[in-house]
Amino acid sequence: MNLSSDDFSLFGLPERYRLDRADLDARWKRLAAQVHPDRHVGQGAGTQAQAMQWALRVNEAYRRLRDPLRRAAYLCERRGVPIEAESNTRMCSAFLMEQMHWRESLDEAGDEESIDRLHAEVQARQRGLFETVARALDDAPDAPRAAEAVRSLMFVARFLQDIERRRDALFPL
Repeated sequence: MNLSSDDFSLFGLPERYRLDRADLDARWKRLAAQVHPDRHVGQGAGTQAQAMQWALRVNEAYRRLRDPLRRAAYLCERRGVPIEAESNTRMCSAFLMEQMHWRESLDEAGDEESIDRLHAEVQARQRGLFETVARALDDAPDAPRAAEAVRSLMFVARFLQDIERRRDALFPL
């Protein structure tokens, strides 16, 4: 194993967006067991330090690969199209209009039913964006299109949190 290996090579996986989560989890468990620092007790400080580096690297890669949004951003970066979420906020005008509609709907939502409807609508859009990412990364390679969808998904994830905050504010436990 090489600490500088990409996440997919580290886990022995093809560099694809679509992954079998059970397979990823099983590979992580095997790798984590191999590099766990406790396994190297008594082998010297240098070996234990190296095992700690490996454990951190394996866990970092696993967190990135198991999260669909982080995995998509990582693949875009590897394909030469970094997300640059802080500096690149370009989105198509249709998505911007959709965001405005969602914001207005959330501001006007005063009952659980309207919040649930909005939540379902946004989740459906999220599923569609994830499918766009999968197609653009795996089926018909188009990293710029995937990167645009990832930036949109980042907004959607934050907006879903806003919906939950609104729900909690209106209907505390």
